[in-house]
Amino acid sequence: MITAMRAVCPGSFDPMTLGHVDVVRRAAAMFDEVVVAVAVNPAKQGLFTVDERRDLIAGAVGDLPNVTTAAFSGLLVDWCREQGVGVIAKGLRSDTDYAYELPMAQMNRHLTGVDTVFLTADPAHTFVSSSLVKEVARGGGDVSAFLTPAVLDALRTKLG
Repeated sequence: MITAMRAVCPGSFDPMTLGHVDVVRRAAAMFDEVVVAVAVNPAKQGLFTVDERRDLIAGAVGDLPNVTTAAFSGLLVDWCREQGVGVIAKGLRSDTDYAYELPMAQMNRHLTGVDTVFLTADPAHTFVSSSLVKEVARGGGDVSAFLTPAVLDALRTKLG
């Protein structure tokens, strides 16, 4: 049985930014349980392993008793059906995110009945992405305003 009181916040989280943290915290206030699900894509090589990402996520939102982490591969909606998750919670930074996410949300609903809830990003995070954070950090820029201290330390360690 799928219950709407259980939600998933999916993503690659490579690494988890404060924008991600904000979305997870807001979803945790809305739903009884939130699973932060890390996408496993064998075709993509992340900077952090899936286990490292899950550990960093747990560190960033571990104070929320109703939030757990998981990993998934394949179609998210299949994982949702298997896990009894009825809602996908996604953050939107811009109209570009909306244009990308809306058809996916409609397809997910068509395939399995799983609904998507969009949470608009805090304006302080609308320009931040994991990819941009990594690019700036690789170039020696200061990304401390966009990451938790633990994620920042892990990123610096990875990048040397």
